Amino acid sequence: MGDRFSPSGGVDPQPEAADDAVLRVVIADDSYLVREALGHLLDTDPRVDLVATCQNGLQLAKTVEAELPDVVVTDIRMPPSGDDEGIAFANRLRESHPEIGVVVVSQYADPRYGLALLDRGSDRRAYLLKDRLRDREHLIAAVYAVAAGGSVVDAKVVEALIAARTGSENSLLAELTQRELEILSHMAQGKSNQAIAEALFLSKRAVEKHINAIFLKLGLAHAEDISRRVKAALIYLAGASTNEALRSVS
Repeated sequence: MGDRFSPSGGVDPQPEAADDAVLRVVIADDSYLVREALGHLLDTDPRVDLVATCQNGLQLAKTVEAELPDVVVTDIRMPPSGDDEGIAFANRLRESHPEIGVVVVSQYADPRYGLALLDRGSDRRAYLLKDRLRDREHLIAAVYAVAAGGSVVDAKVVEALIAARTGSENSLLAELTQRELEILSHMAQGKSNQAIAEALFLSKRAVEKHINAIFLKLGLAHAEDISRRVKAALIYLAGASTNEALRSVS
């Protein structure tokens, strides 16, 4: 089973980890207060073993190599780069430790970050906003989701992606027909092919043909099935320009 965009705008984690599993987690954030807050949320849960906290990307890299945690919870912006250090680290882990899940937490609901985090696949990756972490279960659910191979995108992030749509003439979306845009819109709402077919009064086979055309026009023809469905939805929601989108999915 894989990931899917939920009707509410996020991505629902599938499959779920065993209820009695204890996960080893490392936290990274350059803010002491945020590290303490995240640590408190995680360390008081018996399902989580908080093995270390880090204040920059270099310390995080050394700690992950030493501890080999199940999940890393990291900020997007940290020293030494001060830019998208958390996402860059998550992408490096794809090569060095693909089994480690990453939950990126940030105050920024920026479509560029969403695309950058998922550009090599959505499995074992989550993007949450910090102001949504008052509920411990929200963070715990994301930690378990990425550990189990799933993916979570905060509903508020998706709302921001929708608001960021540009309708630019340079958009990859300009290559799509009106029917393909309709189908992509339903995909971004998390609907299955059958549900899309019923909503648009089409056959399931016709929907599948349109979706294959969408993947081809968005440069996703050879991407992994689950990953390209998520990427296509993000491109639609972000209204990414041709150059930005091609860089993100190449």
